[in-house]
Amino acid sequence: MTQRPRIFAGSQLRKLRNRKGLQQTDLAALLAISSSYLSQLEHDDRPLTPRLAEKLATLFPVDWQDFELDETEHLADALRQAVADPVFADPVPPATLTRIAEQQPAFARRFVELHEIYRRTSQRLEIVDEAISAESPTGSRLPWEEVRDWFHLSNNYVDRLDREAEALHHAMADDTHNVSTGSLRDYLQELHGVNVVLDQSDTLRAYDASTQTLVIDAGQPAAGIRFQLACHLVACSLSEPIDDIAASSGLRTATARALLKLGLANYAAGAILMPYERFRRTAREYRNDVDRISSIYRTSFEQTCHRLSTLQRSGSRGLPVFFCRVDMAGNITKRHSATRLQFARYGGGCPLWIVHEAVAIPDRVLVQMAETPDGVRYVSMAKGLVKTTGRFDRQPRRYAVALGCEAKHADEFIYADTLDTSPAGSATPIGPSCRICPRADCDQRAYPPSDHAIAIDHHRRSVVPYDLEKQGPGPARSD
Repeated sequence: MTQRPRIFAGSQLRKLRNRKGLQQTDLAALLAISSSYLSQLEHDDRPLTPRLAEKLATLFPVDWQDFELDETEHLADALRQAVADPVFADPVPPATLTRIAEQQPAFARRFVELHEIYRRTSQRLEIVDEAISAESPTGSRLPWEEVRDWFHLSNNYVDRLDREAEALHHAMADDTHNVSTGSLRDYLQELHGVNVVLDQSDTLRAYDASTQTLVIDAGQPAAGIRFQLACHLVACSLSEPIDDIAASSGLRTATARALLKLGLANYAAGAILMPYERFRRTAREYRNDVDRISSIYRTSFEQTCHRLSTLQRSGSRGLPVFFCRVDMAGNITKRHSATRLQFARYGGGCPLWIVHEAVAIPDRVLVQMAETPDGVRYVSMAKGLVKTTGRFDRQPRRYAVALGCEAKHADEFIYADTLDTSPAGSATPIGPSCRICPRADCDQRAYPPSDHAIAIDHHRRSVVPYDLEKQGPGPARSD
């Protein structure tokens, strides 16, 4: 058997340490090794051991993806992530995982694939279960719910479309490495014969095929105009991959497939304006500071947040975040989570979550440390936005967007800098929604959870006019 190449990662270790602002003694303490041993590693005098590789992957999961690893170590890292699933009771030693990846690579790959199938199947079962228990008499999902679930099960990342959009970006990028309004107009005119007109309009974008004229509403912000131009460019240049993806999506109705095509076009437009690899590097450099990234790519706050939630390319992932958009009534109109936090599929969200406060306070970033019923802590950032209509007789749209990550990634998320992210720090207890939240002592509860019976005491009254009985036998309550 051919001996596996040893991993020498001195330059990557130094870059990681400098980026984190750590001294050699600090990083050595985190890795539970001596400073002299770390110095030898940084000078490539010694290779990384499987134990140290696992430690680095655990402590710095985002940075670890940038280490130059051989195929065996990439496979061992995938195994480590799979066996970290709580479904497996006992941990597997890192050296054992490395040996499996080295000696039985076909088995290791199949195990990782099976775990991914298990994870996606579990998510599908949850989706079906919630659909059956929803208020819909048939329990069936509506077309836009199907499309939302399709993106969720795709990890909000579409590889083929993302890479083709990235190629389009590079074909049009100017000296600042961005795609400007002018370059989009020129590209549409020269390659597709489309004449672009900016004018006051009742629609954001309208195309007349007979005259090959695209009218863009000039009342939009500059970032909105560029996005609409990019959307039409997608329709001209990427219709084939979008049709292929929609045809193989498994969605049940033509309406759902048409909605998926629209969602894919929007996805690709964002990928043209914010190309994957460069955008991921920028996000890491500025620790996911949305305002700073937006100014670099000339995109809106919402567009930038949405793009940050799509950085799920295998071997080159960004910070695992959740993202959502909430309107004035508390409806979640966009959502995706690459974290363990899952949004309520039906009903309103938790009123204690800061995003609801942000809706009423536009153009101000609010931050919060929150803890879900499973004990996981999250850093949340929320900002209220007002999208102007460009005219007095039409009300502007008001909503808020939220972006967040698990507290263990706080050093990668600039919005955590003002919070105490230590286990001893205080956190707001939040839940997915009152319908499925198990917290019995919440003063903000709107109605009981559907799987608990309630007890009424006519001689005692607290903030909530009922008590929740212990979960067990008894009638489940419907919303």
